[in-house]
Amino acid sequence: MPKRSLSPLHRATTHGTTGRRILVAAVVIAALLGAAGLTAWFTSRGGQSKTGASPTAPAPNSPTTTAPKASAGTGSVPAPPKVTDPLAYARAAAVLLWSYDTRTTSRDQHLAGMNAWMTSETKYTDWTAISGQVPDPVLWSRMADNAQHATAAVGEAHFPSAFKQALAENPSAITEAYIYAVTVTGKQTIAWKNGGGGAEDRAVTLAVQCRPSSDCALVSLAPSVAP
Repeated sequence: MPKRSLSPLHRATTHGTTGRRILVAAVVIAALLGAAGLTAWFTSRGGQSKTGASPTAPAPNSPTTTAPKASAGTGSVPAPPKVTDPLAYARAAAVLLWSYDTRTTSRDQHLAGMNAWMTSETKYTDWTAISGQVPDPVLWSRMADNAQHATAAVGEAHFPSAFKQALAENPSAITEAYIYAVTVTGKQTIAWKNGGGGAEDRAVTLAVQCRPSSDCALVSLAPSVAP
């Protein structure tokens, strides 16, 4: 029976920083990083984030800066929901980040499916942060050899206190890009062949764009969870 270890679909990548700096709406920066002002650069990304059990050991990952084409399909990755509520979209996006199925979906298909959730506004989109949650091709192949797959259940989603405070202090700031910070909690359940598996509580703070009269889209994720 495989030995339980904490390895990633969404952790193997965290052995280094991406070094990428992108501009994100000021109110989101205040929320995610606790900045006092309403203008700043959202700098990513270091530290480590947990995932569930896996029969494979953690390994480094090379972030994918360009999304694969979706011509080969997106496998088990669902299409983004057409909703205008940032809390609802963040809940669905958290399930996206915590779920995968190497039995039916290639790494390129998984990345292409995730990219469909991203905002099309290149000024704000942080694909490096999102794609950096996916293991490198070698690790994905090892996971596929073990038929590893994960499902997720979301428990709760809320606007972090820093975000609400920043918005209260400057309500008009969000109208620049309509990007919201949302913290989501839930549980990820991982399984692999021969009956292996495990589960773990998860939490993430996401940046979600929801312009008026438009469907929401994913922007980025924070390097740490904002309460």
